[in-house]
Amino acid sequence: MIAESFRNASHFFKIFFVLFVILIGFLVFMALGLVIAIPVFGLELSSLKAALDPSNIENTSLLKFFQSMYSIGLFAFPPLIVAWFFSGKIWDYLKLNKRPDIILIILSAIIVVAAFPIINFLVEINEKVNFPDSMSAFENLMKEFENEAQKTTQTFLSTDSFSVYLVNILVMAVIPALGEELLFRGVFQRLFHEWSKNIHVAIWISAFLFSAMHMQFYGLVPRMVLGAFLGYLFYWSGSLWLPIIAHFINNGIAVTMFYIKGEVAEKAETIGTEEGVSMLLYTSIIIVSALIYSFYRVSKEKKIKLATSNPINESNG
Repeated sequence: MIAESFRNASHFFKIFFVLFVILIGFLVFMALGLVIAIPVFGLELSSLKAALDPSNIENTSLLKFFQSMYSIGLFAFPPLIVAWFFSGKIWDYLKLNKRPDIILIILSAIIVVAAFPIINFLVEINEKVNFPDSMSAFENLMKEFENEAQKTTQTFLSTDSFSVYLVNILVMAVIPALGEELLFRGVFQRLFHEWSKNIHVAIWISAFLFSAMHMQFYGLVPRMVLGAFLGYLFYWSGSLWLPIIAHFINNGIAVTMFYIKGEVAEKAETIGTEEGVSMLLYTSIIIVSALIYSFYRVSKEKKIKLATSNPINESNG
């Protein structure tokens, strides 16, 4: 009955409801985080601000705990509630019921790695954006957000311990990959597709929201391109597991490179930029284009084969 009511609701109402659930999820999980942190970490409410300061290395475990609760409450939990209200079948609505093909997983992984020079080049271009003097206040605010994000990342990932590295993989790769893909591809992309009737509009709007959510202007363009890539993986394959896996690989590589003393990370950041080998950038563009086309063709052939063997085939949202 509930699913039927929401199925006939307007697109505006559905989006408003999603935003409402996100707000509730965030508040509930942050409150739950406080309840857990007080006895487990000995947190005192009077010193909450100081305890959550990213520069406070002594409270790294507490910061990671709240980061996890934040990600679950804001990204992972709301899509499950939304899917239940909108469909009654959480697994089916979010397209988690389709197991990804191993060939598509391999292609996705190779594309993520091969695209590093392209992403780094886009980062460099994005960082060169200059604002007019009239927008200096906005520019300073964006730089402040960027510095805070870098400071937090540095605090989270700096470690020589393998066990801490595994925790970092969980906090910075597993949870974000699951949560962000559930929300931005599993829910928003689907809703924007239903509203616009144009999958490309849906993919790019969702990608923009995905990038803007990180509050890092100087990474807006490359992160939006990554979001669009994940969106097309989802659309072509019909399985949310593909973008989840690709997202995990992307984040996991970054965490792993940082773990290796930062030496590999520093070199990787110049791949495809003016300081790197420009030919590598052109090669990356050619290889990634060919791999994306291969992914598209393989997923299309598998859909045709599935449709032939099973005429009652659901659309991939």
